[in-house]
Amino acid sequence: MRKINIFWNWFQDNNQTIKNLKNETLINQKQICYWITKQLGYYSKDLDFMIVFPKKENQKTELIITANGNPKYFNQVIELINNAPELKYWKFTAFIQPTGNIDEIINGLDEPYVFQEITIKTSEIKFLPINYNGKIKKLDIIIYLKNYTINCNTKTWQQIVFIILQDLLGEKSLYQNINFVQLAQLSNAIEELIELYELQFYIDTINKSDVS
Repeated sequence: MRKINIFWNWFQDNNQTIKNLKNETLINQKQICYWITKQLGYYSKDLDFMIVFPKKENQKTELIITANGNPKYFNQVIELINNAPELKYWKFTAFIQPTGNIDEIINGLDEPYVFQEITIKTSEIKFLPINYNGKIKKLDIIIYLKNYTINCNTKTWQQIVFIILQDLLGEKSLYQNINFVQLAQLSNAIEELIELYELQFYIDTINKSDVS
């Protein structure tokens, strides 16, 4: 608890400077981020942070504490956020949350992800469950992608699929529910495939049936 208090006391003392981060010079931004990382590291070197700046003046700046998907440190994230102070201009969040607008994805109006030579939208991706492990309550899936071939840079595709899944499910759900992801080329025979935006609904359904 002492380490938690030390971090939040420091954050409170410096919250105005951190809130103004995007208006600082690049050198100052790096210095401020260095000190946030250092102070957070006194509590746990295995946690990380993200700052989301508001789009409107009346909105709060958000500090997200993440375990980078490692379940070993989920409790540390929760404990830190549970003891966060109440600050007028700040919102404190445990874990990276789902960011995808499902309605936009359903209608194909979602923004594309552009990563090196790859451009793809969540609405263009489908999946197929291949195994559910009841002991660990995790799912193995195949992700079907346009323009994915055996000659593709698999590491690059894996990185962008991870980002898309985290945006869609959120950090905690992704690591609690997904065990293995295989990538495959999207073919014309897609009748049995499921839209990727339905993945969380599928996970919730299978978890409920497993309990009952």
